[in-house]
Amino acid sequence: MTAESAAAVTVGPVRAALVILLTLLGSFFLIVGTIGLLRFPNVYNRMHATSKATTLGAASIALAGTVYFLPDGDGLMSLVTVVFLFLTAPTGAHMISQAAQRMGVPFLNGVQWPGKHPDVVPDSDAESDD
Repeated sequence: MTAESAAAVTVGPVRAALVILLTLLGSFFLIVGTIGLLRFPNVYNRMHATSKATTLGAASIALAGTVYFLPDGDGLMSLVTVVFLFLTAPTGAHMISQAAQRMGVPFLNGVQWPGKHPDVVPDSDAESDD
């Protein structure tokens, strides 16, 4: 190992503590998402648990990489990963829920898709308050 690569590996105590904190936080969210995936009863609940946990958990771990490698190009790559996760994970979850709804996967206990309530009539009194 050369002197330049050894200097790049050493970090101060504050950065090391921040890296550890972000890694633990990300691991916590990923474990909670895994438990939700195993415990929740249908595709909608499972997708909600995993998409939120993936976004927060993996983003926290990628931010830990950003803090650790910040002066170099690898820190920027970790930051781009965070942006990519925040753009794609919610979009993917939305598309999965729409596909499940179109395939006819039922909600639990008679819950209906938003805006699809046939027995609800719009309140006409709310518009005539002049």
